[in-house]
Amino acid sequence: MNTANNFKVAQTKQSRLKDMDPDNPGFGKFYTDHMMVCDYKDGKWQVPEIKPYGPFQLDPASKIFHYGQSIFEGVKAFKDEKGNVSVFRPDQNFERFNRSAKRMCMPEFPKDYFFDGLDILLNLDKAWINPKNGYSLYIRPFIFATEAQLSAAPATAYKMVIVCSPVKSYYTPGTEGIKVLVQDRYSRSADGGVGYVKNGGNYGASFYPTELAKKEGYAQIIWTDSETHEYMEEAGTMNVFFRIADRLITAPTNDRILDGVTRKSLIQLAKDRGITVEIRDIKVQEIIEAHRQGTLKEIFGAGTAAIVQPLSGFGYKGKDYTLPDVEAPYGESLKKAIQDIQYGRVEDRYNWLYHIKA
Repeated sequence: MNTANNFKVAQTKQSRLKDMDPDNPGFGKFYTDHMMVCDYKDGKWQVPEIKPYGPFQLDPASKIFHYGQSIFEGVKAFKDEKGNVSVFRPDQNFERFNRSAKRMCMPEFPKDYFFDGLDILLNLDKAWINPKNGYSLYIRPFIFATEAQLSAAPATAYKMVIVCSPVKSYYTPGTEGIKVLVQDRYSRSADGGVGYVKNGGNYGASFYPTELAKKEGYAQIIWTDSETHEYMEEAGTMNVFFRIADRLITAPTNDRILDGVTRKSLIQLAKDRGITVEIRDIKVQEIIEAHRQGTLKEIFGAGTAAIVQPLSGFGYKGKDYTLPDVEAPYGESLKKAIQDIQYGRVEDRYNWLYHIKA
């Protein structure tokens, strides 16, 4: 069967939806019935295919295994009370996807293939999307090098894939507020590097220091700048916000910090609510001093997976700092504001939703 853009579509003969408890999907544990696959060869992207979810074969000499040419994105789809499916700001993810591709010396992906693929996939697998609050469909587009050649140079062949996973919460129940360690030795990225793109190596390299922090009783890390370790940057895999008195402060994006879609959405929503937002460098010592003075009200991470993840405290150089309980926390309010748009409970006056075409 052929459809938009002459996609090749092969539907599954039997859905695997019955194998999943819709109220307890976990995060990234189950995958929908279909996936999109598109190969790059002979200097161009081929016709994409929609096919049943399943493994594919790779040559052991594929460059992904040797030189790490890979990028990915994280996008979410939601279902409203009428059963309509929308994706939250995929245009921003698509633009970042291709920024990542360019930085990793990979071919950029065509926009029409990307959005037509979303339309087809989500129409086929919309039954996997739970409309209840807190549930969504996590969409993972990724590209990796497939050329079987061991020379240390950009590949000439790649595979682009989109898989989808029904999800609830990224963090397990009981982690409404998590404690983090401010990292003063290891670095997530450096100036001139690839910290601003979603390259798999960025995340793989963060696992070791994160595991060390977990052994000390912390759930995650707040990364600091690689040169001096004096400035706050990101919280684990999320952007991070600090509330001092009634001001929200977050670091500016640069070579080291990801231009998060949730981050920019929260900034817009906060400003429209009259909250003062400062986008500037933030010293670790400024946060510690604000804690000492009692003006540090909140710290929260922001990302596609968790949307907003409040922190209950942080550790730095052997000392722990506990955050206070505050009335009407900004993080909680802003998370609700985003979810109201995502689930179609309020008017989408920002045009952030991409409505899947039936």
